Amino acid sequence: MRLVVDLNRCQGFAQCAFLAPDVFSLHGGEALLYTSRFDEALRDQVEQAAAACPVQAILVDFSDEPTKGVEGHGS
Repeated sequence: MRLVVDLNRCQGFAQCAFLAPDVFSLHGGEALLYTSRFDEALRDQVEQAAAACPVQAILVDFSDEPTKGVEGHGS
């Protein structure tokens, strides 16, 4: 599983940080930090966080195949 956040689209509403705090965090009240790969146990939280994003900046890829040319940003 892999996570990609469009940081240009992200507006810092931090709904994701509230719903999946083990994956997302807000640094300094503005900058979103996230873990691009996460454990299956966090799947429900990450799905809820992606669905709750008001600007739909979060993409969750549940396939195991690598995606060419796409790099995640974050920690």
